[in-house]
Amino acid sequence: MVVGSLTVETDVVVIGSGPGGYVAAIRAAQLGKDVILVEKFKKLGGVCLNVGCIPTKALITSSDYYNTLSDLNKMGISVENYSVDINKMNSWKQGIIDKLEGGIKTLCEKNGIEVIQGVASFKDKNTISVSGQSDVNTIQFKNAIIATGSKPIQIPGFEFDSEKIITSNDAMSLSEIPKKLVIVGGGYIGTELGTVSGKLGCEVHILEGSDRLIPQLDQDIVNVVAKDISKFNVDIHYNSLAKGVDKNDNGVVVHFDENKEAKTIEADKVLVVVGRSPNSKEIGLENAGVQVDEKGFIKVNEKMQTNVENIYAIGDVVGQPMLAHKASREAKIAAEVICGKPSAKDNKVIPAVVFNDPELMSVGFQLKEAQEKGYDADEKKFPYAALGRAYMFDRTQGMIKMVFDKKTKLVLGVHAVGPHVTEIVSEAALAIEMGATIEDIALTIHPHPTISESLSEVADATMGVAIHIYQPPEKEE
Repeated sequence: MVVGSLTVETDVVVIGSGPGGYVAAIRAAQLGKDVILVEKFKKLGGVCLNVGCIPTKALITSSDYYNTLSDLNKMGISVENYSVDINKMNSWKQGIIDKLEGGIKTLCEKNGIEVIQGVASFKDKNTISVSGQSDVNTIQFKNAIIATGSKPIQIPGFEFDSEKIITSNDAMSLSEIPKKLVIVGGGYIGTELGTVSGKLGCEVHILEGSDRLIPQLDQDIVNVVAKDISKFNVDIHYNSLAKGVDKNDNGVVVHFDENKEAKTIEADKVLVVVGRSPNSKEIGLENAGVQVDEKGFIKVNEKMQTNVENIYAIGDVVGQPMLAHKASREAKIAAEVICGKPSAKDNKVIPAVVFNDPELMSVGFQLKEAQEKGYDADEKKFPYAALGRAYMFDRTQGMIKMVFDKKTKLVLGVHAVGPHVTEIVSEAALAIEMGATIEDIALTIHPHPTISESLSEVADATMGVAIHIYQPPEKEE
């Protein structure tokens, strides 16, 4: 590599430093490649670290603590005169981001990765231009990995202004808690941020276009969240279509149709979270001949290669699900393929977690999906009201369900709602990846009292031998 000149050369250039980009850069460097990482923002880590996964979950944690204070009296703990300092909360959240971003910087330095701040655009299939960097304006590469992520979708009549009509990015840096907030979109982002705001004292109204929340997940587990969410000052408006918004000195007036009836809500702000679109425009893909689909997602194969052999793409920009852990997995595949390793995306499942109250987790098939795939599938449930550890968290509203094949006894899916279920999804994912049967899980000793033992409990239930819930005895033939 020639350092400090207007044109530099490298084995691998990675565009974007989120959980896909920086992982790809590090893995390629570990395997001996000369790597340049280009990031248009000042901080590394992408949306996930700076305005997504990490700050959202930090605010969820702090709002959970605040909300819990009002419930401690039943446990014999009295707390008086507590309050929220949003500035301190934001400072604490930012401290987490800064430490993790510093860790990424250090890892890049130790792995010999050159980081360039600037906006990258393809000139051809072996060259990108970089604007915003004083000494480097052209990079010639042997291989490129596109990890440019995604951005919030803007809907007509709700043009973002970062003040009264905001994105989830804006919601991460509010200087004060709104008294009243309208959220357009009842997916996992809308319900997570709605619950946070509600717990901190905001009156929240969520406008959801369908008849249920978080439509991607199993309806039984989502129903538990939907039933409890009103406890946190959150009002759900189902079958509601946002039509427009008027801004005034006091805030906004949101116009919407609820069950085809015209209605309005006055609020301080409106948060629009109806989905995300890929950052595939304005990076010159057409100059390199890289193909995208009708929605702008970059087309890739199981090796994360685009139609241009030496250009790869990973993460949100290649399609659903838009999850950080999916991007990181794809990052390793792309880097390893470039370095001659026999790597490919052959994962059976991608786990999903939602940090509502209670938490949600999902991996593998839902029952209807399994049946549509041709399995002789069934499902069994185990209630968290029968789980000792759930009582210690004072969170017994919930369940775990297991989808399985009745012939082979293979575990096809696991879905749960309850306290700390996000920490047990990995065991379920591993079981499905390894082709485990329900008996494999049932016969694995799970420690007591834990939330994880719900996995063995529900496995017992699928076999008809549950101990902690009543199941009629088998009749002798």
